[in-house]
Amino acid sequence: MARAIWKGAISFGLVHIPVSLNTAVRTERVDFDWLDKRSMEPVGYKRVNKVTGKDIDKENIVKGVEYEKGRYVVISEEEIRAARPEATQTIDIFSFVDAGDIPLQHFDTPYYLSPDRRGGKVYALLRETLESTGKVALATVVLHTRQHLALLRPLDDALVMITLRWPEEVRSIETLELDKSVTEAKVDKRELDMAKRLVEDMSGPWSPDEYHDAFRQTILDLVEEKASKGKIETVEKGEGTRTEKGADIIDLTELLKRSLGGGKTVKGKKSTTKRSRKAS
Repeated sequence: MARAIWKGAISFGLVHIPVSLNTAVRTERVDFDWLDKRSMEPVGYKRVNKVTGKDIDKENIVKGVEYEKGRYVVISEEEIRAARPEATQTIDIFSFVDAGDIPLQHFDTPYYLSPDRRGGKVYALLRETLESTGKVALATVVLHTRQHLALLRPLDDALVMITLRWPEEVRSIETLELDKSVTEAKVDKRELDMAKRLVEDMSGPWSPDEYHDAFRQTILDLVEEKASKGKIETVEKGEGTRTEKGADIIDLTELLKRSLGGGKTVKGKKSTTKRSRKAS
């Protein structure tokens, strides 16, 4: 089983569904580290004043946001910490929308959600509810001190969470400035029929095992070849890991009744702030 990168709960009305978050994708690019060829020691980045070219100590560095061209507003570390969202350890569902309503360009990173600490029954309930209604759940979640907009949707027997880009991060399609040759194109029927036949001739099943990154494989083959000839250098490195605490679940039927009779979900919620937990 994959190691969970985050543990918390889905907040569904007054119900909390304890879950573990697992990465659904992984980066398979080849990483080229900088090494000193004389000693095979790692090479890092230096802090340099870009005007004088001189090294600068960490204590003399501040963070600034460009307000106008060449003019910055300095923000202190205390102000940055105060602005960060509260890590509530919950995936707070605030609305449900039709699965096809969210444009693809808003999708960011997918994650698998698995039930945690006897949460299987209510996890399955949410999955089946989304499946039968054709809806996805919109939620907010804090990961690595950053608040994300996200959606939850069923996938086979599981639930997946996909972080979404905030609306201001997505460029409008109008920025393409497509001309009339595209927007008002008159496609010849004969050409369209031929294009459709070409698509049909080239159609086949989705076979992900057949697709490979040729560059990565070439580099890995080269690494393997050099390693087999003893061309290996030793470089010292260190890594660390971190885990989070989970959340408990309470009686499902009672919470569903209270959710239906009490606080209703606010539709079309545009901004998210700190939320108080309705159930513990």
